[in-house]
Amino acid sequence: MDLTPHVTALQMTLEDIAGEDEATLALAHRMASALAPAMQLQVLDLLGEVAFEVSSQLPDGRLDLQLAGRDAVLVYRAEQQAPAPRPSDDEGSETARLTVRMPESLKVAIESAAAADNVSTNAWLVGAARTRLTTNPHRSLNPSTSTRRITGYVQG
Repeated sequence: MDLTPHVTALQMTLEDIAGEDEATLALAHRMASALAPAMQLQVLDLLGEVAFEVSSQLPDGRLDLQLAGRDAVLVYRAEQQAPAPRPSDDEGSETARLTVRMPESLKVAIESAAAADNVSTNAWLVGAARTRLTTNPHRSLNPSTSTRRITGYVQG
């Protein structure tokens, strides 16, 4: 976005305020010329605040303000997922090997998700397991061992 028309409009407004008096008009013109860089910075500051405000309302990603010469450019940046933690992230912990059998379709889906996160399949699985265990460590996946099960008899 070219900021020049906006700064020029502000300069013209200042000159319009000066009225018809030649001396006042000349003074307003000199002031408007001297204030042009400050006005441009104020417009850039406003655009930066707009980008920040809009970014806070986006569900993901952010809006960045970039300068290209004297032009301001608003650019949308998609939020990148943080890579899953690697097994070596736990200092002092030993690694162990685990063999898992799963349906081929699940294996393919895990490999695709790991590639999308730009991590190895192993790192993705370790991260998924760590997330699952830290989110709800006591919930069982097996409904027969759930702690929410009620047993007993009803008399009627």
